[in-house]
Amino acid sequence: MNLLCRCVALMLCLALPGLSRAEAPKLKALIVDGQNNHNWKATTPVLKQILEDSGRFTVDVATSPNKETTGFRPTFKDYAVVVSNYNGAAWPKETQQDFEEFVSAGSGFVCVHAADNSFPDWPAYNEMIGLGGWGGRNEKSGPYIRFREGKVVRDETAGRGGSHGKQHEFVVEHVEVEHPILRGLAPQWKHAGDELYDRLRGPAKNLTLLAVAYSDPATGGTGEHEPILFTMSYGKGRVFHTTMGHSVEAMKCVGFGVTLQRGAEWVATGTVTLGAPKEFPQADTVLTTK
Repeated sequence: MNLLCRCVALMLCLALPGLSRAEAPKLKALIVDGQNNHNWKATTPVLKQILEDSGRFTVDVATSPNKETTGFRPTFKDYAVVVSNYNGAAWPKETQQDFEEFVSAGSGFVCVHAADNSFPDWPAYNEMIGLGGWGGRNEKSGPYIRFREGKVVRDETAGRGGSHGKQHEFVVEHVEVEHPILRGLAPQWKHAGDELYDRLRGPAKNLTLLAVAYSDPATGGTGEHEPILFTMSYGKGRVFHTTMGHSVEAMKCVGFGVTLQRGAEWVATGTVTLGAPKEFPQADTVLTTK
């Protein structure tokens, strides 16, 4: 192709976004599961379907051996994004090193719900996820992140890392409404019944708080606006963390699915091409898929 033809082709791609999107290869995603105190056997297929239904991803699954992780070494470098639905025994050291190199080199990582309970003794992982819970986490793990009077607050108060009240519907409130993951979505929307994680704590380095939810004492919560969606940078890589997704029912919330799709695309590419859906939950309305 001569220089003139190349220039014409480039102009067409810029003028017709649909053309470049149609020609773009799908992003390869890997879901990691196999151990979890939640029902990963039921939820992993839902995560896979959500990503594939976006039309943006092909999805593989790597399942660790039960209890023992010896020999578990997915080829992370073959993928644009890894989605963790894992909470269990530590991975082998070589697998941990592979994962650190994968993210720091510029790839994407999505942490879903109880995946932030995992690996309390792995410093790099805790830096990647920003905030985590349980597993002995406390003030030594890092601060709580609070949203008070419109400001992000690093709360160094001593205390446990990780708790939640009873499962219930709650309103998700966007903090960074113009972030590519959230742009164009309703700034407040009601999420389906789920565990509202609270008292998460961790290094919180390079953390951008995207959305919060009020943890109501009436449901066993803290009385704080707790982090629900947030991003981190790790080396050249990007991380999207959603604390939602306890169950199949929670994952069928349209808000959960849309933010997962867009979050996964953003960590993989640094941009979001997936548009806002015509139907999306509102502040007083839960919207779920069948």
